[in-house]
Amino acid sequence: MSDIATRILQSLAAVEVERRRRLATAGLSDAVSALKAYQQQRFARTHASLLAHPRYGRAANFFLNELYGPQDFTQRDAQFSRIVPALVRLFPADTVATVESLAAVHALSERLDTAMAIHLQGAAPSPAAYVRAWQGTGEPAARARQIELVMRVGEALDRHTRSFVLRASLKAMRGPARAAGMGALQAFLEAGFDAFGAMHGAREFLATIQSRETALAKRLFEPGAVSAVTGTLASDDALAQLPQAGFPG
Repeated sequence: MSDIATRILQSLAAVEVERRRRLATAGLSDAVSALKAYQQQRFARTHASLLAHPRYGRAANFFLNELYGPQDFTQRDAQFSRIVPALVRLFPADTVATVESLAAVHALSERLDTAMAIHLQGAAPSPAAYVRAWQGTGEPAARARQIELVMRVGEALDRHTRSFVLRASLKAMRGPARAAGMGALQAFLEAGFDAFGAMHGAREFLATIQSRETALAKRLFEPGAVSAVTGTLASDDALAQLPQAGFPG
């Protein structure tokens, strides 16, 4: 088996370890689901301007639902695990590298989400509880890596959309991918290609997301962050993006 196939399988195995860990601890799966929903709301607040933008809205929604969403990807991940050798053999190398980045950020995010949920100690997500859990989990290097991997996926999708050959190859793969049990992967890639292709260039879009996510991560690690969210925040404070508990958006 190739090195890249091994790395993809290792990431997917790490995700499965987190799922089993949650199932083995009473209430942890529900806590992680609540945390994921809260983080998706936060993303929607942070990037509201991108979601509403006529050029960037489709790609922002792709990020919101495919990379920051609370969906259960158990079935998709199991499908991926079964067909990784075929994936590496059938798909173009650049596309396989994108899948590797996707699997890596998936594994890292799941590990951090489990740790965050444990630190919440049964509390519903709220600005103060979220900051405490974020700081209790720590790992600033892992948070930076998480953003880096998301950017890598976005940059790859942007690059792919400029390759006529790659886009044509992906379309040609639709039938064989379904026959090989790779329908979920094919759908993900096509959705990403369509969303990024509609932008006709993603540099500003990705730079905006990277800047905002990095600023928020840094602010969440600051010693006074808990006190700040329990007081009155300026509208331009990154912490103001944290939703109140129990309220969407």
